[in-house]
Amino acid sequence: MTLRITRETLLNGAVREMQRHYAASHPDMHWRTEAEMARLLQEALTALGPEEDLWVFGYGSLIWNPAFDYVEKRCALLHGWHRRFCLKMYMGRGTPERPGLMLALDRGGACRGVAFRIEAAKVPQELGLLWQREMYGGSYNARWVTLEAGGERFKALTFVINHAHPRYTRELTLEQAAAIIATAQGDLGSCREYLENTITHLRQLGVRDTGLSRIAAALPKR
Repeated sequence: MTLRITRETLLNGAVREMQRHYAASHPDMHWRTEAEMARLLQEALTALGPEEDLWVFGYGSLIWNPAFDYVEKRCALLHGWHRRFCLKMYMGRGTPERPGLMLALDRGGACRGVAFRIEAAKVPQELGLLWQREMYGGSYNARWVTLEAGGERFKALTFVINHAHPRYTRELTLEQAAAIIATAQGDLGSCREYLENTITHLRQLGVRDTGLSRIAAALPKR
């Protein structure tokens, strides 16, 4: 049975239960404790004023499946980070026997994605849902960045790769990435679906990611 990340499955604990089940059988993966999760969330919130809206930058599945409430979204540009398949996945869209790959932000270059604005009154709850989704496995670090959109510059929170994490994967060839993405599948679906959804929704924003398009072109035809 395929699990979907939705607002409902985040609120009812289904996504967290999947994570906990995997963590119990893979203690070597350095999953974050509840105390660490709470501390990191509080640190992120201290950079935000009590009446200040929160911008969140999405560059992968958040673009097409945010699963949190927001009041505005904009196509935005981030300098200093680029989108890359650099995170191995043993759950979600892969298995221990056939790991998948997920996108993360790695240093260098630039990235176009979507900035979502969460109104101040809803920030604690909505960021809490996002935290559960992105931070438990320890593969991402939350980071404040500066985005550009519509001639404006504004700060936003995003999730970048944790280079110290054992699932961080350094440069793969295009052929290696395509071979993994073509076959990997887990409880959340396939890596191929994840890649194709990301490309499709970027194109709807008028964004063409050459690196993703090259990987998609290298996949075997279905």
